[in-house]
Amino acid sequence: MTHVFLAAGDLAPDRDDYDESYVATRDVLHAADIAFAQLETSFAEKGVRLPQARHAVLARPEGADALARAGFDVISVAGNHVLDWGNDAFFETRANLERAGLKVVGAGANIAEARKPVKITLGDGTRVAILAYCTILPHSYWAEERRPGCAPMRAHTVYEQIEHDQPGTPARIHTFPHREDLAALEADIRAAKAEADLVFVSLHWGIHFVRASIADYQRDVARAAVAAGADAILGGHPHILKGCEVIDGAPVFYSLCNFATDLRMDPVHAASKSFNEIRVLAEEWEPDFDSLYNFPKASRMSMVARFEIANGRILRSGFLPLYIDRDAVPRFVEPGSERHAEIVDYMAAVTAEAGLNARYHVESEMVVLEAAA
Repeated sequence: MTHVFLAAGDLAPDRDDYDESYVATRDVLHAADIAFAQLETSFAEKGVRLPQARHAVLARPEGADALARAGFDVISVAGNHVLDWGNDAFFETRANLERAGLKVVGAGANIAEARKPVKITLGDGTRVAILAYCTILPHSYWAEERRPGCAPMRAHTVYEQIEHDQPGTPARIHTFPHREDLAALEADIRAAKAEADLVFVSLHWGIHFVRASIADYQRDVARAAVAAGADAILGGHPHILKGCEVIDGAPVFYSLCNFATDLRMDPVHAASKSFNEIRVLAEEWEPDFDSLYNFPKASRMSMVARFEIANGRILRSGFLPLYIDRDAVPRFVEPGSERHAEIVDYMAAVTAEAGLNARYHVESEMVVLEAAA
């Protein structure tokens, strides 16, 4: 018996009918044994927006029920929006997700809760554990002993001046994992692996909107996670696809891009300094005031990671290509179609540009990910 684990990218519903977002993907998600995604908003009646929150949407509680109807089973809330609307909204969001029958991972009332894995046993007895962490952290969004928040995997940044006699020239950027956070992540993975056959680790990390680029700390964390026992890594946050690699047999998806992510735009926002500072990071990004999906052109290409599992092992891993149009509804694309080929070609290109070792070939069930020979 072969089981299927699906992992989607970021979720941020902001529309009247939340179920609309999943009309084209519901059947595939429901057919999976486990369907996972990353939540980027709050499902609460009310909240107080924290001053450090950037783009913050307070979605209605029924959004949690729509996720369950869409076919999801496990939701990570370990992201940079987990506390946008304060502690009360966070606890209400978690309660609404659990009321809808969803398992929640990556955040809690304290650090011990935030680091606790979700555990699921598949029909053949395979035991699966899921952990979730976040690097993209507004101040105080991470949990501590007596403070709610998400499980942190922070990183440090150092800027090295390259030409010391040329003030103002670009610097070389170095990033390093936060030592204590990395040690905690490794300990969590080892503990989960002692009780599970497979450990999936979700990481909200990376450099948003910049084509192909993978930060040094991501590679360090990925290698440490796999060495500790992680069987696959699921990356989110950059809002565009990034390349993949295989580390000692474990697939690493550096960015799954978006799934159901609504983002409106108006002329005031489009003219703002904050938006235009981010806009220049992307290859092509034109505001569209009539669209629900105001992301860079490259964000139209997305994916759902797919794992075939049996007898405590991942047999094959890969992805299902998605295309997201102006209505912000993700749709799977057919093998042999122009859009399918565009996404596979893009993944091959950004993987090579980042110096990663993954290679892709199209099969009927998915685009299979393997290490280069």
